[in-house]
Amino acid sequence: MSDFLARLRDLRDDPEAALAATLEHFRADTGTWHRLEGDGLLHLVAYAGGIPEQLLPVIQKIPVGKGIAGLAVERNEPVDLCNLQTDQSGQARPGAKATGARGSLCVPVQRDGRALGALGVATAEERAFTPEETAELLAVGRILAG
Repeated sequence: MSDFLARLRDLRDDPEAALAATLEHFRADTGTWHRLEGDGLLHLVAYAGGIPEQLLPVIQKIPVGKGIAGLAVERNEPVDLCNLQTDQSGQARPGAKATGARGSLCVPVQRDGRALGALGVATAEERAFTPEETAELLAVGRILAG
């Protein structure tokens, strides 16, 4: 286990600190952590970076299947977009584009293979995350799931 993942175990009870450490490790500018609750919606646990104030009400609760976080949970697999601003796949919703972020990676937060939430990081620059980075962000999600 990497030093980063070992350190993250100590931070998992502090969502803001855990997310901040994750952003620093992945050299990302913004990020969100959502938890799937009993109402079937993803509830915002923590956010960091340049998320515009007007988007906060929109990202407080996200339906499964909607937006990048909702798709990661619905598919129970990572959603990786090299450039949110030019995405034509329909995965990036207008709100995500409003952040100005370009490269993004969102993974399901999993326990025993079940999606319990979503963890996303994004950069201001166009970026394709490597398979190793994707695997590591999935590991972060498993740690955060407890």
